[in-house]
Amino acid sequence: MRQRPAIRNTLEYGAALFVLKSLEWAPRGFANRLARGYAKLLDAALPRLRRVADRNLSFAMPELDGARRKQIVDGVFRSVARILVSLAKFPAIRRENLSEWIRLEGGEYFEQARHDGRGVLFATAHLGNWELSAYAHALLAAPMSVVVRPLDNPRIDTLVEQRRRASGNRMIFKKDFARSILKALAANESVGILVDQNSSEDAGVFVDFFGIKACAGTGFAKLASHSGAAVIPGFALWSEEERRYVLRFYPPIHMTGDAQRDTQAVQSKLEEVIRQYPDQWLWIHRRWKTRPPGEPDLY
Repeated sequence: MRQRPAIRNTLEYGAALFVLKSLEWAPRGFANRLARGYAKLLDAALPRLRRVADRNLSFAMPELDGARRKQIVDGVFRSVARILVSLAKFPAIRRENLSEWIRLEGGEYFEQARHDGRGVLFATAHLGNWELSAYAHALLAAPMSVVVRPLDNPRIDTLVEQRRRASGNRMIFKKDFARSILKALAANESVGILVDQNSSEDAGVFVDFFGIKACAGTGFAKLASHSGAAVIPGFALWSEEERRYVLRFYPPIHMTGDAQRDTQAVQSKLEEVIRQYPDQWLWIHRRWKTRPPGEPDLY
């Protein structure tokens, strides 16, 4: 892999630190407005993100017209702004004031799984606020392990990782994830894994996702089968009425041991929730990049 220029890393880090600290120090109301401004700058600076999102929506939800697609993509950038604010405010979020930011729904599914003693695999995604969901879980229940891919900029990666660990969570890096995950599950701990990213063909299977073949990694299903852990879908979803997030756990997904079938079951549940909250999923990701042999590139 080509090494990134040091000057680029420094400039990016400086910008990221400025954004994070300005949001951390600003009163929450002003921080929200400031973050929406930063998100608009991101939208203007990287127009390909909006193009990818519009393209994704055009074939995932063909019933939507251009105006509705634009409305959803605008919502995606507002969602990014909310994530930035919460990440910046992590140092000020404690168990005592956590309810101002998020509440738990469906906690009984987690408690039952923990009582069963086989560990918990949280099937989560870039939906709602995945950063706050893990941070809050450590304060609401117990610290968990989170599978992450290091960011391309190592200085920004360190900055973000410090905040992710602030509530007691542990990071598991993808290069050595299987052994670490199985060890955590054997100790009846919880592990969160993002399951919505495009996978290479050699590491995944093609499943139906919004009526289109999408390549999804099978590692999650294989880990679930091997460990016997409970598979619980969970997402921190923004409630406009409450003006806070709801960390919603759904009933466990039954795993059969068939990687294709189990991966499809997880992706189908994810699609169901995205359809309910379309403006909170990260449509700017080229989710359908890997195509079955002989199919054209969708992008």
